[in-house]
Amino acid sequence: MTKITPVLLAGGSGTRLWPLSRKSYPKQFAKILNDRSLFQETALRFTSSNGLEFTQPITLTNASFRFIVAEQLDQCGVDPGPILIEPSVKNTAPAILAAALYALQNDPDAILLIAPSDHVIPDTKSFHDAIAMGLKELSNRNIVTFGIKPIRAETGYGYLECTKKPDTNPVKIRAFIEKPNAETAKKFFLSDYYLWNAGIFLFRADEILHSFKLYAKELVAPVTKAVKNATTDLGFLRLDAHSWAKASHISMDYAVMEHAENIVAIPFSARWSDLGEWGSVWRELKSDPNGVVVSKNTTAIDCNQCLILAENSHQHVVGLGLDNVVVVAMPDAVLVADKSRAQEVKEAVLELKRKGVAQAEIASKDHRPWGWFETLTLAESFKVKRICVHPGASLSLQSHRHRSEHWVVVEGTATVTIDGNISTLSHSESVYVPVGAVHRLENPTTSSLVLIEIQTGSYLGEDDIIRYEDRYART
Repeated sequence: MTKITPVLLAGGSGTRLWPLSRKSYPKQFAKILNDRSLFQETALRFTSSNGLEFTQPITLTNASFRFIVAEQLDQCGVDPGPILIEPSVKNTAPAILAAALYALQNDPDAILLIAPSDHVIPDTKSFHDAIAMGLKELSNRNIVTFGIKPIRAETGYGYLECTKKPDTNPVKIRAFIEKPNAETAKKFFLSDYYLWNAGIFLFRADEILHSFKLYAKELVAPVTKAVKNATTDLGFLRLDAHSWAKASHISMDYAVMEHAENIVAIPFSARWSDLGEWGSVWRELKSDPNGVVVSKNTTAIDCNQCLILAENSHQHVVGLGLDNVVVVAMPDAVLVADKSRAQEVKEAVLELKRKGVAQAEIASKDHRPWGWFETLTLAESFKVKRICVHPGASLSLQSHRHRSEHWVVVEGTATVTIDGNISTLSHSESVYVPVGAVHRLENPTTSSLVLIEIQTGSYLGEDDIIRYEDRYART
């Protein structure tokens, strides 16, 4: 049986789903529709079934997300496989080329399925049937893309112009078209010659390398060197930063797909969404008879066609007399927008960045390889955090120049090292860490450790850390 290697693209920022999705923790890792993240749903979609056999995935991400990727794959029972770390953001073309070059090192006949990790495809069997149809096209050295049959005049997606009206069979592509305006999108929808561009590709690795050499030759040398000179770091593969920096920032469509003549689309008519903006989230979640979608800790009164979400269980959001409005409340930021303008949230984030607003990119809950922390209170001379340390995990051996810390255990058991002295703390016990003391916090148990940290000092930034030893090889 032909084996397919899924390539999971997991380095995006998803700013249109702000404030839930941010640069520090983007939408692919968030639990938006159910108790699994979009990334986990994507990985589980490519487990062998329905007559298809998948290998362990290759994941492309950046250094900030590497431990999140490994942790989430482990949580959903998927063998992580190789995780390639992109030294900097270069868009999809260099990432896909790197995956192809890496796969060819081990299998000259490798077949790759390129999958963004933030898509919603509920009908796995129908998608597998489409993949099986696409596999037949590879014997003709074709590159396969998957086109979604439009169900509305959508301006948020790119389009594929087909050479004939697509039915259920593979169809040749005449052109890749960028996101259109409303008038053009309506024409595309009514013409029946267009499919939405899902950005999912299936091809032989050697064939796509040949296409890069034809249409994006300038990428081949730097990406080849980045893969060849990659270094192993705690089980991750770091692409060589010096070589990677020489690669252009370019999408797969611009680099290859818009130029290649051997592109075939497999029409897909089952449900699909890239959750690209809050309107698409509203469409995916179950609404009441008035078209209102709410989370548990919200109340909607006399509202129509609205999305009202609140993440914090200690917070309650009330919508009164709203029509076609999106309300998303996070602990540190709130979005209120007309649903028809949900595509413009990205511009709002850019404005926040211009103003230097930290919430533009940084979430109140900061995920680390050992667990996470959440800032509860922040003032000029003190900060209060809630810290969760995963079972068996530990923070680095470190010190601070400008702040002292007071830890109070509220759940679990902690092993604390301060200037060489080791102690054990249980529920309601506390310890003081003076300025400059070399210290470490560990969770030696099989249950989560939760504590409250009170920082005091002249500077409370996260960069006030001197690390002496760290199991996660952070500098």
